[in-house]
Amino acid sequence: MTLPSEPIYLDHNATAPLLPEVVDAMVPYLREHFGNPSSAHVYGRRAREAVDRARAQVAALLGATAEEIFFVAHGTEANNLAIRGVAAALPDKRHLVTSVIEHPATTEPCHELEKHGWRVTWLPVDAEGRVRVSDALAALRGDTALVTLMHANNETGVLQPIAEIAREARARGVLVHTDAAQSVGKLPVSVEALGVDLLTVVGHKFGAPKGVGALYVRRGTPLRPVLLGAGHERGLRPGTENVASIVGLGVACEVALRTVAQEEARVRGLRDELWERLRARVPVLALNGHPEERLPNTLNVRFPGVSGSALLAAVPEVAASTGSACHAGEESASSIITAMGVDPLAALGSVRLSLGRTTTHADVVLAADALAAAWTRLAKGAQAGHP
Repeated sequence: MTLPSEPIYLDHNATAPLLPEVVDAMVPYLREHFGNPSSAHVYGRRAREAVDRARAQVAALLGATAEEIFFVAHGTEANNLAIRGVAAALPDKRHLVTSVIEHPATTEPCHELEKHGWRVTWLPVDAEGRVRVSDALAALRGDTALVTLMHANNETGVLQPIAEIAREARARGVLVHTDAAQSVGKLPVSVEALGVDLLTVVGHKFGAPKGVGALYVRRGTPLRPVLLGAGHERGLRPGTENVASIVGLGVACEVALRTVAQEEARVRGLRDELWERLRARVPVLALNGHPEERLPNTLNVRFPGVSGSALLAAVPEVAASTGSACHAGEESASSIITAMGVDPLAALGSVRLSLGRTTTHADVVLAADALAAAWTRLAKGAQAGHP
């Protein structure tokens, strides 16, 4: 089989390629439709109409109303607005619930609130990477303002029991936020089915450009802005709207609404074939995360006896990532993987393979062969004393 001219891209959880429909929709707003949406003249009205149309498209994907969608620059801003905005609106509550596997866009705002006297309960996860519903409910207190839990983990793809937790938390008067950066566009995501008050959307994870996202805010949710300025986004998020990117986000949501079920099934099949091909060639290859309750595109596996970063360096024909971070030249195990009880040394062998709309069957076959062959070479070298 002929090798591709470019590496096989299996890092869609980091970012996804722009959809062609998104590029086509954005171009007019980068050229002729340059108006400021706040301007009253025709140029401004055209821009405002485009923003309003995109707001309705995002809302349709989530099963929300357009008035509940607020545009932001990225998921980090959306999470900060949700967490810090609720804290500012409910200053007498002083308690939050989150988990140990959240993205820094959630953990850092929580740590900052801790510095200002808030108490944060950090929920553990089980061996399959899921928060226990009983733990979450036991953590709720009379002064709990917010539960913030990601819908799907960016490293393992594991889905959290958001709906079960939200149902009980909201019944006790506690607000619920979920960071759905990784799940929107890959799975059907309904704010009513999840039962959340706030939900984060990130455009570049499913075919929109980088630098645009949205926060769903259920009508009536107490929330204060964290940025100060003019009255854009109904006073909740000041700053002139990034019209072209917002248009792109709207179109990406429209495409997802139309195709997400079919694409979910297709990608899930490719992911499972990749797992089976790797498992047939790599003895005791281990899965990180829940076998079923995870994103259809995500396969996080532990290769025995080798470093994940060394393995990927030996396979330039595959573009993927590890679950570890390197600091000052020293490789360290992913806190997400070790939180599941995996030994830190074994966790170093983790590799995240995340598929997407551009992934083909040929990609899966080539990637599996290349990764397995590289593992065999490295494992033999390590056994011979030449890692």
